[in-house]
Amino acid sequence: MTGQVTTVDGRVAGRRGQATRQKLLDCLGKMLGSAPYRDVKVIDVARKAGTSPATFYQYFPDVEAAVLEIAEETLRESAGLSELVEGRTWAGKAGWRTAEDLVDGFVAFWRKHDAILRVIDLGAAEGDRRFVRIRTRVQGAVAKPLADSIDELRTRGRATEQTAPPVALAGSLVTMLAAVTAQPKSLQALGAKQADLRPALALLLYLGVTGRKPTTR
Repeated sequence: MTGQVTTVDGRVAGRRGQATRQKLLDCLGKMLGSAPYRDVKVIDVARKAGTSPATFYQYFPDVEAAVLEIAEETLRESAGLSELVEGRTWAGKAGWRTAEDLVDGFVAFWRKHDAILRVIDLGAAEGDRRFVRIRTRVQGAVAKPLADSIDELRTRGRATEQTAPPVALAGSLVTMLAAVTAQPKSLQALGAKQADLRPALALLLYLGVTGRKPTTR
């Protein structure tokens, strides 16, 4: 966490206060992995953090405010996903590696933040504009540079002619990555092996971006 941290009543938190606030967020983040966030109570978070509800309320008005703080932290970290696309080539063997690296990096990020991303998805699906904004920007960290890559490939004649606009195509590909990463057990129940999902996603990603069969060797 960077920048000045204040309490609910506007006081600047000292080093100890900042550490307590972060511990509350860390404990809440872990609890979201095992319980629906609406079932998480302030007293439960405080107890897990080894403090009191009164201390929790010094930093957050309620659990939802703390959840949104975790979501904002995840959003800030998602900016690094752009590096998986920007400046990367989609030509030849290097292009296939770009697709694989993007899948690996995206999946790693999604799994690391799985609990809060599920909460963001829920809030966005219910129409909460705060969660919709965060969800849009997280996916946009990949979708925007990917759309630029698709547009550049078409301009240079290095992608087959496709009718879908770059933004729509990139957005669909990123949504596919998110959906598959978020629902591995459902796909496994249908008979898809976990080991097969990575190359399948890389293939669909490469085909979607270039419209060409990848060169893997």
